[in-house]
Amino acid sequence: MTAAELLPVTVGAVLVNNIVLSRILGTCPFLGVSKKLKTALGMGSAVTLVMAISSFATSVLFHLLLAHPFTAGPLKGLDLSFAKTLVFIVVIASLVQIVEILMQKFSKGLYQALGIYLPLITTNCAVLGAAELNASSGRSVLLSTIYGFCSGLGFALALLLFASIREKLELSRIPRIFQGASIALITAGILAMAFMGFAGLVK
Repeated sequence: MTAAELLPVTVGAVLVNNIVLSRILGTCPFLGVSKKLKTALGMGSAVTLVMAISSFATSVLFHLLLAHPFTAGPLKGLDLSFAKTLVFIVVIASLVQIVEILMQKFSKGLYQALGIYLPLITTNCAVLGAAELNASSGRSVLLSTIYGFCSGLGFALALLLFASIREKLELSRIPRIFQGASIALITAGILAMAFMGFAGLVK
């Protein structure tokens, strides 16, 4: 794998095609767990871990079982590509359960702070979106894993930036009409516009 292949995947996933600010995937935890930096860091780390491992696992399963019909043996001619999304969701759900159990055991405070948003990683379209993008682009297992990890880093970066801005806004005098969800959505929109400045950085 050359730098020419690696650069578009890494820089593209983190900045240019940020999974939450450019592709608009995973906005539920992005808005829900971004009030405090601590919870944002925990959620960003959990999503990055799940996204990297699930990208590896789903890519392996896709290349071995789902990409092409079986050509030999008793399953010859069987095409399982229709079950791609279902298989991906099962893999992601299993990984989220493992992360949830580990977090509950080793970091109960963070587990309680994340609340319902931790099991919701299972249905986080950013994680499933990364797996689907890997499959549709035909990336190798290694490139898929790198893309998943970098997409997780991009998600964590957006979450941390958003959380730090929201913490500052808590100390600011905001007009009553903009308080609450309104200022959060306006801030998210401005942040997404700022990330548009990375467009064209890589092809």
